[in-house]
Amino acid sequence: MISQLTVFLANERGRLAAACRTLADAGFNMHSLVLADTADFGVVRIFCDRPDEAASLLVDAGYRAAVTPVIAVRVPNEPGGLARLLEFCDEAGMNVEYGYCYSVGEDGAIDVLKIEGTDAEERLAAAGFAVVRAEEIYAA
Repeated sequence: MISQLTVFLANERGRLAAACRTLADAGFNMHSLVLADTADFGVVRIFCDRPDEAASLLVDAGYRAAVTPVIAVRVPNEPGGLARLLEFCDEAGMNVEYGYCYSVGEDGAIDVLKIEGTDAEERLAAAGFAVVRAEEIYAA
């Protein structure tokens, strides 16, 4: 599992910049950021060094923040790479609560999944999927 920093922000001008500045001023290094939004709020998902400390800092600064365990899987950067992963999850009865993906060079992609349950990472690895460790995310 990888610890993902999750931050809930009011969908207001400048809120994302202010949260990022709070982390930067405290010396946190962000390795990736994904933002999903609605009319009223945004959910920011961040991979950073020291996510537990970052969440505490943001909470102390008045933000809603938490650390969420997620699974990252390296798949070929080709048509069907994500589909094969998700089909396996479906066939194995694993509920994917949410996910996002990003390319890593020409040949690979990292698919980040929040999967219900505790043994999903082991089941994915046993099925031959390349589960990614936190160190690899930070080096990507």
